[in-house]
Amino acid sequence: MPPPLTTIAREWGRIGCVGFGGPPAHIALLRELCVDRRRWIAPDEFEDAIAAVNLLPGPASTQLSVYCAYRVRGRLGALVGGLCFILPGLVLILALAAAFLADDPPAWLQGAGAGAGAAVAAVAVRAGVDLIRPSWTRGRIPYILLGALAAATLGPWLVIVLLACGLASLALRLRAAGVFAPPLFLAVATAGSGGLGALCWTALKVGALSYGGGFVIIPLMQADAVQTHHWMTDAQFLNAVALGQVTPGPVVHTVAVVGYAVAGVGGGLLAALIAFSPSFLFVLGGADRFHDLLRNQHARAFIDGAAPAALGAILGSAIPLAAALTEWWQAAILAASALLLLALRAGVVPTLLVAGTTGALIALAGGPLP
Repeated sequence: MPPPLTTIAREWGRIGCVGFGGPPAHIALLRELCVDRRRWIAPDEFEDAIAAVNLLPGPASTQLSVYCAYRVRGRLGALVGGLCFILPGLVLILALAAAFLADDPPAWLQGAGAGAGAAVAAVAVRAGVDLIRPSWTRGRIPYILLGALAAATLGPWLVIVLLACGLASLALRLRAAGVFAPPLFLAVATAGSGGLGALCWTALKVGALSYGGGFVIIPLMQADAVQTHHWMTDAQFLNAVALGQVTPGPVVHTVAVVGYAVAGVGGGLLAALIAFSPSFLFVLGGADRFHDLLRNQHARAFIDGAAPAALGAILGSAIPLAAALTEWWQAAILAASALLLLALRAGVVPTLLVAGTTGALIALAGGPLP
């Protein structure tokens, strides 16, 4: 007998509240709930679901949470479970955005944001290295390098490079099999000059056009929010990324801070709605075909190019994030954070909290603020 919706809401809401640490933590919590404790899903089916959502664009851990709720309680359960997984972190990050993006926040709060933001580039390198190491092969190097270069230099056009890498990998696979693959051309429409239309396009890129999730969305948002539309300063954007790391739930919540900068709470909710909607649509529309997706060689060939390019983009995003720092003490925090994260393998959330506390103390001591 399937569990009641109240159980889905309670269990998925709990994961949304305690899910610090990004996708690895979310996957572990979902596995403990659905496979080990409740035994709603068989272990091999859970592993297949992880593989399937990694073939889809957008935030994989969000899609996995929606899929697990779908398997347990059908479409209505998927909607309830997915929303309860997303909402706790979304509410918290919007409340923090209101404080950090206020017209005149207290100096200690500005310092905390500047300190945590200074560590973000090191977090990006840690995330990229951790993801690349298990899947490292010589054939992936060109895609990784292209993704890193694009994230460091192309900003809003990064999504085109990710798609092009996937299509190039597919074309090479088809030609190796003796199938003619015509030249590939990409046409991408861009949003208008700003406002809610541009915000919707940014959120759509985050939720439906990005492979790799997590930090791969950072250069996409940074180019739109800071360089193209000037919704935020570099310092404010770094704060937004840090908030996305220290709050529970998916890192895609960061787009809600960008939306808040554009149009307040309404803008934040709109950005989150557009960014997360594709995850629900992909899963509700295709959950029964996940096994077919895993056997589809064309889909796997596309991912063989797009996925390593996305991982390279995570590494490349560290360059514009570090370049946005303006104070000497932020550079010192970045160096210390890199030591903690890369050499000592400290946790991401504790490192960001230490960096934020250091920044707050520097501000209270009268240090310069960005």
